[in-house]
Amino acid sequence: MNLLHEGLAWIEPAITTYGVWALFVILYFESFGVPLPGESALFTCSLLAVRGDLAIGHVFLAAWIGGVLGDSTGYLIGRFGGRYVLERFGPWVKLTPERLARFEGQFKTKGFFIVLGARFVPVLRQLNGLVAGSVNMPWHHFVVANAIGGALWAGVWSFGPYMFTDWFRHLA
Repeated sequence: MNLLHEGLAWIEPAITTYGVWALFVILYFESFGVPLPGESALFTCSLLAVRGDLAIGHVFLAAWIGGVLGDSTGYLIGRFGGRYVLERFGPWVKLTPERLARFEGQFKTKGFFIVLGARFVPVLRQLNGLVAGSVNMPWHHFVVANAIGGALWAGVWSFGPYMFTDWFRHLA
């Protein structure tokens, strides 16, 4: 519980000062690899919406749009520079050309579900777009999976805490 309070200590003032724009910026940058506390910020915004400081609809939209645009930016970065990085430095992490080709094939056949599911796994969420772009996942598959995954993720982390706050309060 102390960790939650410490996390909220710096996130809450930024969000109360700048509103959902702060959430949008945090999630945008987190979604293409910058190590920021996106879920903590979203959770905080949901709790502030319970308190009446923010509108839950605005919280959801900022999370969804910030996440989708951030992942799309990561995709473009990966598409135009990621392949070179994977080929140049991949052997350092045992990513051989054969493994890279197999990985690329998986993204071509199952990439939609990989992108959709990666949204819910913390480290994969940050690298999702970069990797999809680096292995040349088709853009139109990525965009649809990214938008659906972003909506599901933003819905779970914005509406979930918002709706179940009273239930958790009774447990404390």
